[in-house]
Amino acid sequence: MESTTMSKFMRGLPMALLFGLPILASVVLVYAVSPEWYTKISQDLKSVTVTILIGVLLAIIFFSFTRMHFKWEMNEQLYQELKVKQAQHK
Repeated sequence: MESTTMSKFMRGLPMALLFGLPILASVVLVYAVSPEWYTKISQDLKSVTVTILIGVLLAIIFFSFTRMHFKWEMNEQLYQELKVKQAQHK
């Protein structure tokens, strides 16, 4: 069933990960390439990392659900319009 929250989340997750994982990868890459630069920016590495992780995970969850909900609403609207057209032609 496409209308359930979990279904919308799971179907939108791949696209959301496509946008979220590069952000996490860039943070890991910056830390791996130049850890001293990263610690100069933030003295408390753990709290910043946790904050970034929570922010990106919330963005992934929001984007995956919102994208599929919008897509479902657009399909529902199209379906209703087609039903009206079909009823007019009978």
